Amino acid sequence: METKISEIKQLFQAAKESELPELIREYKTDMRSGVKALVSKAEKRIAALEKEKQRTESLKVYEKEYAPFGYVCGIDEAGRGPLAGPVVAGAVILPKDCQILYLNDSKQLSEKKREELYDVIMENAISCGIGYASAERIDEINILQATYEAMREAVSKLSISPDILLNDAVTIPKITIRQVPIIKGDAKSVSIAAASIIAKVTRDRLMMEYDKVFPEYGFASNKGYGAQAHIEALKKFGPTPIHRKTFIKNFV
Repeated sequence: METKISEIKQLFQAAKESELPELIREYKTDMRSGVKALVSKAEKRIAALEKEKQRTESLKVYEKEYAPFGYVCGIDEAGRGPLAGPVVAGAVILPKDCQILYLNDSKQLSEKKREELYDVIMENAISCGIGYASAERIDEINILQATYEAMREAVSKLSISPDILLNDAVTIPKITIRQVPIIKGDAKSVSIAAASIIAKVTRDRLMMEYDKVFPEYGFASNKGYGAQAHIEALKKFGPTPIHRKTFIKNFV
């Protein structure tokens, strides 16, 4: 008796990527249009996965180059531009045989994908460190110096001391560890991409908590950036303790 197409569809939908080739072999000769469509879709899924593996492998150039020196750590920040909230830095040491797919500059990923990858990174990384600089600190020493401070804190929070730091475009002062600044590093290095995701998700979650305290400003949606509704609320209600005074002079 021929298996129903609906049952075959369930098999394909439930299958892990590693199980797809066997399913394709099993149903490749089934000439029913519905089954042919399922096989074709599975083949495209495998091709897309293979392409992603190749892309991810291409982002390991710096990690492979500096692997002989010891532990390689990626560093990036989130929140240099907003009007409110802290700047957050992430530092991530990935295993040398890291197989995490879809790592990319956090801004290129959907919120859902970032959240998924955050959990995967935290589970698979050798060590992760997170650093913060508050709005008050940003006003006190300026955003660049505050970013450096958050990055130094992130490195200090690692459970293992790294031997090489891969940074997204910057060289962090007052750090003795060897640094490699990479322009647009969050799109060229898996370690920096992972750090950018950790920093972004951590900061976004923090801003969503601030939204509960200051609901008028829409922090859950704008994350402290200068969205029109945020600026209008700022003009109407004035600044909160988490607003950066040096950033909002034109609005208040």
